[in-house]
Amino acid sequence: MTSKITTKNRIEDRFYEGERPLYALGETELDHVRFYPGESPLKHSHDIVIRGCDFMGKYPLWHSERVLIEDSLFTVYARAAIWYTQDLTMRNCTIEAPKMFRRVSHLTIENTCFPNAGETLWTCDHITLDNLTLKGADYVFMNCEEIKIDAMTLQGNYSFQDAKNVTIRNSHLASKDAFWGAENVTVYDSVIEGEYLGWHSKNLRLVNCTIRGEQPLCYAQDLVMENCRMEDTDLCFEYATLKADIKTDIISIKNPKGGSIKARSIGEIIIDENCITPGACTIETELQDVA
Repeated sequence: MTSKITTKNRIEDRFYEGERPLYALGETELDHVRFYPGESPLKHSHDIVIRGCDFMGKYPLWHSERVLIEDSLFTVYARAAIWYTQDLTMRNCTIEAPKMFRRVSHLTIENTCFPNAGETLWTCDHITLDNLTLKGADYVFMNCEEIKIDAMTLQGNYSFQDAKNVTIRNSHLASKDAFWGAENVTVYDSVIEGEYLGWHSKNLRLVNCTIRGEQPLCYAQDLVMENCRMEDTDLCFEYATLKADIKTDIISIKNPKGGSIKARSIGEIIIDENCITPGACTIETELQDVA
C-alpha cells in the first residue's frame, strides 16, 4: 500500500495541455482534472492524490513518489504513462494505454482493467495485484520481482519472462510461453493455458492448477506439481527435473531428466537415444509402475 499522503492543495475541474504543466507538483489532490495532449504533465510529482481524472497525453507520471490514483482513465494516447516511480496505488481505473509501468517499485493495483496491456509492467518490483483483467497483454511482467497476484485474468503471450519471486492465486492465464526463465514462482488454484509453458524455469510450483497446451514444462529445473490436472498436453517435461502429481491423463511425456511423475494414465512415454539420464525419472500411473 502507498505510504500515507498528506495533501495541502486541491485542483478541481480544470484541464491542462502542453509540456510539463504541473511539473514537480506536491501535496495536492487532483479531482476531475483532464490532461489533454502534451507530455509529462506531472513529472517529478510527489504526494499526489488523483481521482476521476483523464489522461490523454504521453508520460504523465515519471519519476514520481507517493501517488494514489482512483477512478481514472488513461487513454491510448497516454502511452508509457508511469515509469521510474515509487510507492503508487491504483484502484478502479481503466488503462487503455500500452507500456504502462517500467521500473516502478512498491506498486499496488486493485479492480482495474487493461484492455490493451502490451509490454506492461517491465522491471518492476514489490507488486501487489488484486482483481485485474489484462487483454492484448504480450510481454507483461518481464523481469519483475516480488509479485503477489490474486484474481487476475490475463490474455497475452510471453508473460512473466525472467520474473522472480512470484505468487499467483485464483487466476486464469491464457499465455503462450508463460514463465520462460522465471524463478521461484508458485501458482495456486488457477488455470494456465498456452503452448510451451515454463520452459527453462527454476523452482516453479503449481498447486491445484489446470494446465492446457502443447509441450509444457520442458527444461524446467526443480518443478513441483501438486494435485494438478493436465488437459490436451503432449510431449511434456522434456529434459525437466520434477516431482509431479497429476490427477488426470497425459497424452505423452518425453525424455524427462529426473525426479518422479504420477498420473492417472499416460498415453505414450518417449524415452529415446536423446534422453540425458535414462531411468532417472520414476514414472507411475494408477494402474501400474510403467518405467
